Amino acid sequence: MFRHKGKGRTYSHNLKLASILSCVAGLVNITGVLAVSTLTTNVTGHFAYFSEQLFVRNFKMAFIYLLYILFFLFGAFVSGVIMEWASKYKSHTSYIIPLSVEIGIMLFVGLSPELLSDRPSIPLIISSALLFAMGLQNALVTRVSQSVVRTTHLTGLFTDLGIELSLLLFHGGKGRRIQLNKSIFLKLMIISCFFLGGILGALVYQHFQLKTLLIPASLLLFALWYDELLFRYYHLKRKLR
Repeated sequence: MFRHKGKGRTYSHNLKLASILSCVAGLVNITGVLAVSTLTTNVTGHFAYFSEQLFVRNFKMAFIYLLYILFFLFGAFVSGVIMEWASKYKSHTSYIIPLSVEIGIMLFVGLSPELLSDRPSIPLIISSALLFAMGLQNALVTRVSQSVVRTTHLTGLFTDLGIELSLLLFHGGKGRRIQLNKSIFLKLMIISCFFLGGILGALVYQHFQLKTLLIPASLLLFALWYDELLFRYYHLKRKLR
């Protein structure tokens, strides 16, 4: 689901990618909300808070919200740079480094005992780290799927879903309706898995707090393992022919 690009990429690849990584985003988002009261998978709300704090002249908080926005941007930038650099040498494995960095961030935030202390800077560190990780993931998914899949925020998905549902009323051609149905199902899968990740994360957080982030880290590790397993299977299958 990560290796295939261009014409070699199928609907099934995007569906698998969307299911796993949207669940990861839902888990990370609810953990950020419960742990530090910060949305960590998008920056739309942070722009509103940034504007509000500027208006009331609370420049310290305005700067913090600006940092959140920039950390998400920086994550996307780093992901793009890594994938572009890696693709020049090993194009089929350019996704491994961004995912490994994301996993490392989840493990660090989830396992570092000092992050559970009451230091004033801890919420800022946790929020910035998770926003950076989600910037990494969103850029990775967008590039791998050629902008078909986005897993960290739902506003655009609901807009596209509404448009495609309306198109079903006007397109009677079988081929066009099949295409629309597949696209609608993909978006519903992303929304459902994001929601499922949020519910699961809320339940787990009650007992394990920041260690909840070990679940998305495990899902990402599973995605890497599954992708490598399929690659070896099809490689062996081609050799035996």
